[in-house]
Amino acid sequence: MGELSKIQWCDATVNFWMGCQKISPGCKFCYMFRDKYRYGQDPTKVTRTLDATFYKALTWQDPKIIFTCSWSDFFIDEADDWRADAWDVIKRTPQHQWLILTKRPERIKQCLPEDWGEGYPNVWLGVSVESQKYIHRVETLKTIPAKIRFISAEPLLEEVDLSGVLVDGTIHWVIIGGESGNENGKYLYREAEIGWFHKIIGDCCVTGVSVFNKQLGTHLAKQLKLTDRHGGNADEWDDSLQIRMHPLYVPRL
Repeated sequence: MGELSKIQWCDATVNFWMGCQKISPGCKFCYMFRDKYRYGQDPTKVTRTLDATFYKALTWQDPKIIFTCSWSDFFIDEADDWRADAWDVIKRTPQHQWLILTKRPERIKQCLPEDWGEGYPNVWLGVSVESQKYIHRVETLKTIPAKIRFISAEPLLEEVDLSGVLVDGTIHWVIIGGESGNENGKYLYREAEIGWFHKIIGDCCVTGVSVFNKQLGTHLAKQLKLTDRHGGNADEWDDSLQIRMHPLYVPRL
């Protein structure tokens, strides 16, 4: 929860609270649950972080792309009492870009600050879409005013057709990622296919939407004999997969 992040598409993470509830197949092997259990903690208990973590971004002067609540869901109902304080931190740090990713888009409207208007300039709102079944999350996201809207197709569990939701220009960015996990134990990984990545990259190219290929996942890393066990080193991929862009076509390779 510090200044640096190993997540390829952001510079830092800030967790205003931790803990979550699993609500869809993408949650099955969630790293937060794995690590919380490793630390002897209950991952289903949602708790506010200490002030040193909660307010850390106020001390960062240089602009950062921040993944918000990477160990929870920003819109989870157990955090309703703390969200106004989180919005205040976000509002007071206009130099940062805050990326808020959720599997609960139906709660966004009721959880926005009163002065949201057409969206804070430094907030990107996104939804997770791990399979075609959850494409409805994108439709819900489209009804929310926001400067940047994005989709995280990670962990990608099947081929997903995004062509229909990208054509109107209301989605500005798509992240792709295969699932990473262990060979044994409770937190494994599911297979991904190269064709699934090509499909989404193609949909984004046709519609002019920026796309960021984060990782191929453990299955493809093993299949392709990659040195990065998560398949996250883009230098090891075929050229057609080496695309990592942020909205407005700002490359961050």
